[in-house]
Amino acid sequence: MKSGKDVLITQIKNAARPGDGTVAHRLGSIALTVLLSCAAGSVHAQRNYPDRPIRMLVGVVPGGATDILARVIGQKMGENWGQQVIVDNRPGANQIIAAGLTANAAPDGYTLQMIPAGFAINPSMHKKLPYDPVRDFTAVSMVADVPNIMVVHTSLPVKNVAGFITYARARPGQLSYGSSGIGSPSHLCGELLAIVAKINLTHVPYKGQGQAINDLLGGHLKLLFPSIPSIMQHIKSGRVIPLGVASAKRSSSLPEVQTIAESGLKGYEVSGWYGVIAPPKMPKSLLAKINGEINRTYRKSASSCRNRVPIRWEAPRKNSPGRSRWTSRSGRRSWRRRGSSPSSNRPSRLRTLVAARAKSKSAPDYRAKKSPAGKKNAA
Repeated sequence: MKSGKDVLITQIKNAARPGDGTVAHRLGSIALTVLLSCAAGSVHAQRNYPDRPIRMLVGVVPGGATDILARVIGQKMGENWGQQVIVDNRPGANQIIAAGLTANAAPDGYTLQMIPAGFAINPSMHKKLPYDPVRDFTAVSMVADVPNIMVVHTSLPVKNVAGFITYARARPGQLSYGSSGIGSPSHLCGELLAIVAKINLTHVPYKGQGQAINDLLGGHLKLLFPSIPSIMQHIKSGRVIPLGVASAKRSSSLPEVQTIAESGLKGYEVSGWYGVIAPPKMPKSLLAKINGEINRTYRKSASSCRNRVPIRWEAPRKNSPGRSRWTSRSGRRSWRRRGSSPSSNRPSRLRTLVAARAKSKSAPDYRAKKSPAGKKNAA
């Protein structure tokens, strides 16, 4: 039995026989039939969506807020749809590797990506990206507004931001802080602190917050700016000391912890958010279906989500399809404004540092350095 493709080829050959005056008419009829068939198939696929597992890409290693949110949302969506949502961690280059996979995937709803604010900051950090952060994606939904928090290892004799600044000024360049990658909010938190407080810190980028947190708990790092969900259990257990919240307002999860701005660094603010994107040119009906499912996840399981991820969730009314398109543009504008000193035309330390690291082949590994005792620190 011939396949549909073979039948179509035969029809085209027959339609194009020499001397037949109806060639154009026949070819036009076949083309119309093909188009209608494809359109009907697409509508049928969207109506039955999802009929197979969905891949949720995450651009960091397991353990950070991006990964946690993807698993919470994915689990609930999978339960409601009766199809598994598989979290696929593709860490590296501050979301760029995972974003490249998303940009090149089919817009059929079976490839989604959970992104943090660092996705929107990347255009300000890299002169050239393998994709356009707005044109090459479909904005599906905002998910959550998640503050970062300044925490230190318990071996540091500090209890607040002012105490840390005094301690750091007495030890220029001796204190290392980790991040989930160059250009991530946790990176920019540290650089902004160094600029505003006029201290010298050493940045150590990781492929995700989970790795950085492990090194903080082990004492290899002294300072970190993780998202609150990823570090909350260690704050409660007393394994790390919270000094200040990076957002403009205090976190409802830790209302007793001051903001860094309240601690004396006026104007300090780094906002963190999370959203879901998809490949470009996703059909509007399919986009609305996925967006609606995320909104239903909020309404049906808000309490369980908050218990697992103690953050301030975006209101569902704000989660209309395409609304998160603003995030790429606003994040880019915000950090471009911070890319130069307000009082001069000189490049800021932030942009200079990022440019220098972009030229280097690899980030320095502070763990390879020998300790005073002559031994290497274990990871």
